[in-house]
This record gives sequence, structure tokens and C-alpha cells, in this order.
Amino acid sequence: MSSLPLGDLPGPLPACPAPARSPFSPARLTRHALTLLPLLLIGAWAAADWRTFVDGAARLASADPWWLLAGLFFTCMGWVAAACVRQGALPERLPPGLLLASQFAAGAANQVLPASIGAHAVTLRFLQNRGIPLARATASLALYSLVKPLAKTAVLLGFLVAFPELLHLPELVPDKRTLLLVAAGVTVALATAGILAAAVRPLRRPLVRCVRTALTDARILHTRPSRVLALWGGAAATPLLQASVIASVGFALGLPLSWTQVTLALLLASTAVGAVPAPGGIGPVDAALVFTMVTFGAPLSLAAATVIGYRVLTVWVPLLPGALVLSILVQRRIL
Repeated sequence: MSSLPLGDLPGPLPACPAPARSPFSPARLTRHALTLLPLLLIGAWAAADWRTFVDGAARLASADPWWLLAGLFFTCMGWVAAACVRQGALPERLPPGLLLASQFAAGAANQVLPASIGAHAVTLRFLQNRGIPLARATASLALYSLVKPLAKTAVLLGFLVAFPELLHLPELVPDKRTLLLVAAGVTVALATAGILAAAVRPLRRPLVRCVRTALTDARILHTRPSRVLALWGGAAATPLLQASVIASVGFALGLPLSWTQVTLALLLASTAVGAVPAPGGIGPVDAALVFTMVTFGAPLSLAAATVIGYRVLTVWVPLLPGALVLSILVQRRIL
């Protein structure tokens, strides 16, 4: 044994200081770039579409402010409905405040990418950061995307049954050529997806896992009344809230159409050309909506002004706040 006194034993070695993180590390630079990317995209889009914003803002400046406030209220309720549908498509409970903030941010991302890719990407990132596995998060997005058109179709059929006199407008009934083109497009899309899933082996396993998870979650969700109400009720309320925004803007500008006519015009327009992949549905849906309202008896100038005002109220007004919320959520690692 050693004869050294205990007091002479060497103490623990000093801890090595942790290496300082460089402010220019790739991870930190990537996060800062993701934080600024929404604002840069918004600026580029504003520069390209500035005339639409100026024209719409000029028209709204002379409109009835109370109806515009009503339209802003219905716009905010649209984000609440989207959050309800997102929660209804998932068995796990999500924090309501963060979920609503993510949908507000997703609305900004949805305006710069087509086919709701931006909103789905933001939501997928949010769900993964909440601990939801990738397969289940992807399945919830698929269920969300399936339920919304089904609910909108049910609302459209309900309106057509409740107001059969609106069906006497031959201009709104699609001809056989249009129906054949739509049927051919759907068939080609389904056939392409099936061929890719069967031919490309790396896609087959995750696709089968996603479908299996989606079917399991859908069965579980439909045994919970609260999830059924959130999923289908929110999906059915979404087009009604959008129509209420359009009707409020139209009433503010003096549009001579009823809420029922505006709602049916939106349902028909979005059903006819809603599958066209445009950012936020801007473009094809706008043109179809103007045409449908003119068919119902609205002057062309007022119908166009109503659609422009609707886009200003639902896209331009919340765009910058939504981009800021998106940047904050990325900065705080919620996304």
C-alpha cells in the first residue's frame, strides 16, 4: 500500500472547457436561413403582384368598414376551423394554442407553394416536433386532404337540394367534354400513382405503411365523437366560412347577390377548378368565381372587385403577420 497521506492524493482533473459553438456553424446558418426564407418569399411575391394589392386596397378603402370587419372575423374563424380539422385527423391531443399558431403560419406558407404543399410541410414539421411518428403524421395529412373535398361535396349537394331553383342556370352545368376531361384526369392520376407504387420498390413499403396507419387511425378516430365533430364539422365549416368572407366583402362593395348565391358560386367554382395546382388556389378559382357570380346576375366589375377584395383580406392582410409567426416558430424550434 502507498504511504502517501490522504491529503496528498491528487484531486479530480479539471474539466475540459466545451468548445465554443461558432456563430457560423452550418446548423445555425441553416436555421437562420429558414427563419428568413418566408419573409424573402413574401417580398418576391409582393414585388410580382403589387398591382393587385394596390387595386384591391383602393377598392376596399371606399367599402363599408363594418362588413369588412365581419369578413376579417370570418377569416380568423377559418384558421380555427383548419386547426379543428388537423386535431380531428390525429388521435393524439395537440396543444390548442400552438396548433392554432401553426395553422396561421401554414396559411402564409400555403400562398407561395401550390397544392397546399406549404401548409402540409409546416404541419408535418409541427407534428414531428410534437413527437408524432412520421407515418402517423403523414397519415393525418392524407386524411385531412381526403376529408376536406368530401365534406365540401356534401355541403354542395346539400345546397343544391335545399335550393333547387339555382339549378335552372344552364351556364353552370358542365358539358360532356368537361366531364370527360375531369374523369380522364382523375383516372390518369390514380393510374400513375398505382404504377409508381408497384414499379418503384423503395416507394412501396412506406406507402403501404402510410395507408395501413391511415386506415387504423381513421377507424380509431371515428369511435371518438369529439374527433368526428372536429374532423367533419371543421371540414364542412371551411367553405362556409370562406363564402362568408366573400359575401361580407361583396356586401361592403354593394354586390347584388345573397349569401346563398355567393356560397353556391364558391362551391361550384372551387369544385370545378380546385384541383388546378395554384398557390392558395389563386388564379383559376378566382376566374371561375367571377364567372359564376356574373352568371348569378352580378355585374362583372363588382364581381371582380369582390374577388380582389377577398384575396386582399384573406391573403395580403395576414401574409406578413403569418410569415413573422412562421419565422418565430422556426426560431423557437417549434417547427
